[in-house]
Amino acid sequence: MDQKRDYYEVLGVAKNATEQEIKAAYKKMAIKYHPDRQGDKSEAEKKEAEAKFKEAAEAYDVLHDPQKRQRYDQFGFAGVSGASGGYQNMSMDDIFSQFGDIFSDLFGGGASFGGGFGFGGGFGGSRGQRKPQHRGGDLRLKVRLTLKECATGVTKKFKVRKKVTCNHCHGSGTENGSGDTVTCNTCHGTGYVLRSQRSVFGMMQTQSVCPDCQGEGSIIKNKCHLCGGTGVMTGDEVVEVKIPAGVQDGMVLNVSGKGDAAIRNGVPGDIQVFIEVEQDKDFIRQGNDLIYNLLLDLPTAVLGGSVEVPTLDGKVKLKIDPGTQPGKVLRLRGKGMPAVQGYGYGKGDIIVNIAVYIPETLSRDEREAFEKMKQSDHFSPDQSVKSKIFNRFKQMFD
Repeated sequence: MDQKRDYYEVLGVAKNATEQEIKAAYKKMAIKYHPDRQGDKSEAEKKEAEAKFKEAAEAYDVLHDPQKRQRYDQFGFAGVSGASGGYQNMSMDDIFSQFGDIFSDLFGGGASFGGGFGFGGGFGGSRGQRKPQHRGGDLRLKVRLTLKECATGVTKKFKVRKKVTCNHCHGSGTENGSGDTVTCNTCHGTGYVLRSQRSVFGMMQTQSVCPDCQGEGSIIKNKCHLCGGTGVMTGDEVVEVKIPAGVQDGMVLNVSGKGDAAIRNGVPGDIQVFIEVEQDKDFIRQGNDLIYNLLLDLPTAVLGGSVEVPTLDGKVKLKIDPGTQPGKVLRLRGKGMPAVQGYGYGKGDIIVNIAVYIPETLSRDEREAFEKMKQSDHFSPDQSVKSKIFNRFKQMFD
């Protein structure tokens, strides 16, 4: 367990696995390596099972989150090092308390199993007594950027229709801020309801949030007339999104706390911003490099000279050597795209791919000139030039 393993390998899923497949794979491993299932195994075996349990939790934490998964797919462990590096050093209680929503989602609230198998004992046993904090829903936006905007970063503003805090009760849900409540008859003030169900592991009891009081344990007597006691209402809000330099098509940015407002002053949701990049007229992007196809006229390719090449900062002059062949590649160092949010090293390059334009029609004088050139040995390619051109062509398919 000393060497970090690929997260997909840890869970035993393919790189294109769906969210449901990832969740099912993690649930299987969490059950298999849970401490309560290790029974009479040796201390070494129990320690190994605990390490695998933590390893699986770390992998699931990254792969079930679309943004973390996208960063991991693109940058590997470096892309998620700040979010997933400390699981092996955490206690089992810490994992459950800090990442308990994962287990709640998989096992249905505070779950305990008959026969001594479950999340009881010293592993989050008090979780069922803690009332949940309400959280607002997440929203999705799509933003269309130019390559130039991707290179420099940009701030975009959106007018979003979403759940906002009620301006009459300020999110409390009570009329005139009275705060009058009565104990919920469904859960009797606990905020939770229990349900027993027989499973392959024996009788299983699940604990879920009360549907009537949403975990509050109490019901508002005098509800706000505007929001009906929820503390939220539908409204418009202008959201400012700062998009960092270096983003690519298909990336997803998370804007924390700008999603739907939560009922009764809970935690607001997030906004996922999906990046879509317009096709550029000059460049093709390949990672942080930009490819530019330069079409030379025949005299410049033969005689040499200088040409103007576009960059993200304006045009620059590029020297063309005499006898430049089609397929030759020149590189403008540091003129490409920046690495997004510091992942990677410096800027990419502009790769200039050279092609030569051959005229399709000629005047009589031009034709006669080329007929004379044809007789010269200088216009007959030797084997070395031929090999260079075809080797470059072959590399395109290797």
